[in-house]
Amino acid sequence: MGRTPGIFAWLRIGAADCMGGGMKGRVVFVTGTDTGVGKTVLTCVLARRLRQRGLAVAALKPVCSGGRTDARLLRAATGAELGLDDVNPWHFRPAVAPLLAARQIGLRLRRTDVLARIVPLRQRFDYVLVEGAGGLLSPLGEDFDSRDLIVGLDAWPVVVCPDRLGAINQVLLVIEALPGRFAARAQVVLMSRGRASVVSRGNRQILAERLGAARVHMVPRLARGLITGRRRLAPDLGRTLDRLVGL
Repeated sequence: MGRTPGIFAWLRIGAADCMGGGMKGRVVFVTGTDTGVGKTVLTCVLARRLRQRGLAVAALKPVCSGGRTDARLLRAATGAELGLDDVNPWHFRPAVAPLLAARQIGLRLRRTDVLARIVPLRQRFDYVLVEGAGGLLSPLGEDFDSRDLIVGLDAWPVVVCPDRLGAINQVLLVIEALPGRFAARAQVVLMSRGRASVVSRGNRQILAERLGAARVHMVPRLARGLITGRRRLAPDLGRTLDRLVGL
C-alpha cells in the first residue's frame, strides 16, 4: 500500500473525500480487533435500536469474501431499505482476504470506488453503519483498509473485541493505530463470552482507566432472536447502544 501517510495527510484526505457529500447523516464505522469478533452481531442490533428510535438507518458491509450471510443479516436488520448489492457491493467467493480474492479475478478495488458508494447515503439516512472486514488494518483493496475508510468518511469508529484474555492489548493497539481525532472519539465494545470473570472485570476497568469510562461498553452474549428481530432488546442493552452512537 506504499508509504503510510502522516496524521495531517490523513485529515486532508478525509476532508477531501467528504466534500460534496452534504455531511447530513452520521457514519458509524464498526471495526474490530480481528475477524469473527462480533462486528456483524453488534451492527445488526445497533441498526434495530436506531430504527426503534424512529431513525432512518442503513447498514453496509461494502467488501467481503466467502459467504454473504453477514450482508443478508444487515439488510434484514434495516428493513431491507437497500438491495443486497447496495449493502454489499463487492463480494468475492474465495474465503480469503478481500484484496487477494479480488486479485484472483483480476479486479483492482480502490478506496475511491468504495467511498463513492457510501457517501451519497448520508443524504438519505440519519445513520449509516459501515462494517469493515477483518481487523482495522486488514487490506480491503489495493490502496486502503478500514482505517482509510474511517478517515475518508469522517466516521465515528466503534472497536469490537471479545471480552477475553488479551483484550486490553488488542483494543489499545487498534486505538493507537487510528489517527488522533478518530482515536479520541472511538468507542470500544467488549462482547461478553458468558459469565463475568476476573478477566472480564479487569478488561473493563483497565480500558476505562486508559480511555475513559464513557467510551468502554459491555454487550452481553446476544441470542439469535435479538439479531434477527424476533426478540425485543432489553432496556439496559438499548441504553448502551444509544450511548455508543451519542444518543
